[in-house]
Amino acid sequence: MVAESGGPEDQKPQSDEARSAFAPPAGTSQPASPPEEDHPTSEFALPTGVHQDQAGPAGSGGGSGGGSNSDTLSSAFTPPSTYNAQQAPPAFTPAQGIPMVRLTKEAPWQDRMRTMLRMPVTERPATEAIQRTDDETGPAVPRVLDLTLRIGELLLAGGEGAEDVEAAMFAVTRSYGLDRSEPTVTFTLLSISHQPSLVDDPVTASRTVRRRGTDYTRLAAVFRLVDDITSADTEISLEEAYRRLAEIRRNRHPYPGWVLTAAAGLLAGSASVLVGGGFLVFVVAAAGAMLGDRLAWLCAGRGLPEFYQFTVAAMPPAAMGVALTLTHSTDIRPSAVITGGLFALLPGRALVAGVQDGLTGYYITASARLLEVMYFFIGIVAGVLIVLYLGLQLGAELNPEARFTPYNEPAIQILASMALSLAFAVLLQQERSTVLAVTLNGGVAWIIFGAMARTGGISPVAATAVAAGLVGLFGQLFSRYRFHSSLPYITAAIGPLLPGSATYFGLLGVAQNELDTGLASLSTAVATALAIAIGVNLGSEISRLFMGAPGAVGGASRRAAKRTRGF
Repeated sequence: MVAESGGPEDQKPQSDEARSAFAPPAGTSQPASPPEEDHPTSEFALPTGVHQDQAGPAGSGGGSGGGSNSDTLSSAFTPPSTYNAQQAPPAFTPAQGIPMVRLTKEAPWQDRMRTMLRMPVTERPATEAIQRTDDETGPAVPRVLDLTLRIGELLLAGGEGAEDVEAAMFAVTRSYGLDRSEPTVTFTLLSISHQPSLVDDPVTASRTVRRRGTDYTRLAAVFRLVDDITSADTEISLEEAYRRLAEIRRNRHPYPGWVLTAAAGLLAGSASVLVGGGFLVFVVAAAGAMLGDRLAWLCAGRGLPEFYQFTVAAMPPAAMGVALTLTHSTDIRPSAVITGGLFALLPGRALVAGVQDGLTGYYITASARLLEVMYFFIGIVAGVLIVLYLGLQLGAELNPEARFTPYNEPAIQILASMALSLAFAVLLQQERSTVLAVTLNGGVAWIIFGAMARTGGISPVAATAVAAGLVGLFGQLFSRYRFHSSLPYITAAIGPLLPGSATYFGLLGVAQNELDTGLASLSTAVATALAIAIGVNLGSEISRLFMGAPGAVGGASRRAAKRTRGF
């Protein structure tokens, strides 16, 4: 039994194991009143020396009118003197209010889901599952995520923009009841994460896009599938969605290979007419483009990368132009032949998609797409420069000052531009029902460009931007009418606006060691290409501004991400 009071010898433990690590050593004085508990105090407790005011809120210290308590320090958690728990102010609300969003059935699913993606996560309205199953628990989460990734893979491989791919993936998951899902799209990787609740572990799945192909018919079929999934009038189970997706994958292209080769020749011949060529130039340019297309198909069958395919495809038109120069014929313009061949190779589709991703905030995907465009362009440059250099060594007289002289008859130019858009639509494997609309859209683009650049004397780059903006505007209107993607109505219509002639004369200047002239012409080509892409995107955004945000109450505008302003 331990005595109530005594010296240190009375409190000596029996062994070293019985001594606490925090016990005072022998020979030191113990505190008069040791703490009752061994754990530390709460971090929200008032520190020593701070006195809590017991006078209530009206007499809280720290204020100017605190009387005798005005010099007393108060806690950071003490309510202010003007606060009254019985008359607490309401929760914070922004000055413009919080708009209530209802996803109307009349708006296309692209606009509805894009609106949801551009809203903060905390403001997204919850929605009921549209597609249901016999099981009350709903569809299996891994299967829904797998279906979503497969749909996104087809869209991304077909050239769709990153934002539209995310909107489609978001629409599929929400239709099957997975409203807590976040899709992420990059150039080659798609991932989606679903968290059932705040206390459950998230489920994440990803898929890699390894092969890409241009088939707008397949793209339109995927859009129809997503539209049916998001529609409350059509009930599609997971099995039915998988079956339709498998049919879309197995479907053959609508046009055979020989039709694609003939379309490449028609595109090159029509482009040569736009830059001043006659009937014989049309035939030669078409023959060179078809030969280049066949050589590119041969390289693709042997497994060569697309860089070498573009290099090989650019050689035959350039070789035919050099051969015509060596014949010293004055009736045929070699520059028109080479320019027509370049029109069939310039990657306008990838350029528009890349700039669109950059303007909508998907910078990683945009950088990858633009890098792909740069590689394709370098391949074209390499092929043409090799042939031009060999032609100069053989004594070909290629004049970089001989700019194109178009026909004075606008009807021929309009028909040529429409034929170019028609051929481009076939090369993109579009549905036959969309070919007429995109052909007319291409004719309108050339009319606007000719009226501004050639009749009005406006800068060709500015005229190209305005014409491309109208193409994007009409393309969005067509897509809203048909509930399809806007790419089939836009990509082929910008064909007449591509900078083929500026590219050729820039390459010719570089081949003849006239770097200033060549680089200036190539800079014009790059500026024209960017004007096309930005104009198309701006026209699309303007059309959405006119249509407004779907279901926004009180005139709330469609939100976009806020950017830095120089700081």
